[in-house]
Amino acid sequence: MAFDFCSATRKHCVTAVFLRILAMISLVISIPALSSNETQPGFAVDLGWENHYITEGRNNLEKGGIAWAVASVEHNDMIAFAVVGRADQVHYTEWNAGLEYTLHFHEDVDATIGYQRLEFYGDERASDNEFFSSIAYNGIDWLVPAINYTYATEASGYFVTLSVHSPWELNSQLTLTPYVMQGFDFGYSSEAHDGANHVQFGLEAEHQFYDNLAIVAHISHSIALEDIKQQARADDQQGNLDETYAGVFISWGF
Repeated sequence: MAFDFCSATRKHCVTAVFLRILAMISLVISIPALSSNETQPGFAVDLGWENHYITEGRNNLEKGGIAWAVASVEHNDMIAFAVVGRADQVHYTEWNAGLEYTLHFHEDVDATIGYQRLEFYGDERASDNEFFSSIAYNGIDWLVPAINYTYATEASGYFVTLSVHSPWELNSQLTLTPYVMQGFDFGYSSEAHDGANHVQFGLEAEHQFYDNLAIVAHISHSIALEDIKQQARADDQQGNLDETYAGVFISWGF
């Protein structure tokens, strides 16, 4: 991970350096668990479609939805993945590839760190590097709080989400998970305002057909907060800034 976190503004530098140090310490702590938990590699393929391409509470496409294909391989605590997305009504293609590593703090805590390279092909050509981390507490079966952090090198900014998921297993095959999420933007999506970006809530449903085959669907609604509103004012964007979207994915592991 050779890049300068302090290329962002001084306001963000202390936080970014702290997270980098924490990630490095966690990686060192986790190495013994990696060597003592040898398993066979696992492979997975996911195919999906969403009727809108919504990220950080914003619609990334002028119209239509986007189809996704994901391939991943997991060995011990490391996952390597490649993602391609293609819009169904406009000229847009996105490629992502990266690595994600699982950290071991406590049996009730799931934590990860990772990196991905992003390539965008549309009316304009662009690319970015993202370093990300997450931590979730699983000590309560029906209430899972989590924090996700993403730093983008091109934007020199970061985005943080706080979320709570509540999984309910209706039977051995079907699980429903309502969730609520709060996003905060610090130079990641817009430069003029730092702080509350959006609130999002929704419902996820997973049906497990076999041990290695599942279908996952979601419906989500995002409510724009000040970061999105100030960007809309700057762009002279009119109308409702809230977004509702849905998607369905098929996951196959082997």
